[in-house]
Amino acid sequence: MNEPEALAAFAALSQDTRLRIVRLLVQAGPEGMSAGAIGEVLGGARTSRLSFHLTHLEHAKLIQSRREGRFIIYSAVDPALAGLVGFLMKDCCQGHPEICAPVVAALECDCGPTMTESA
Repeated sequence: MNEPEALAAFAALSQDTRLRIVRLLVQAGPEGMSAGAIGEVLGGARTSRLSFHLTHLEHAKLIQSRREGRFIIYSAVDPALAGLVGFLMKDCCQGHPEICAPVVAALECDCGPTMTESA
């Protein structure tokens, strides 16, 4: 990931609803979620606003959409999210990767409570 792509991603994630959407879609995995299901989890977000946020995240290449029947399903773009983390960690610790070990360990999935369980 280059700097302009990272800036676009961070700009998209700097709004609370969009950040919650991305986290929710990461939890949903490759199956993704429909806009209606996302809105329900987010507490009945208005459809027009939700559509705006989903479009913004798609333009930043953090999520993608696909049609399934009459629904549009959204899912996280895992390589883009990994690229964003990689961008932050590139050249970490001045060539001493052992210093970064706690950060890398924190990135491992612990399969803890989901947003819907903790909300």
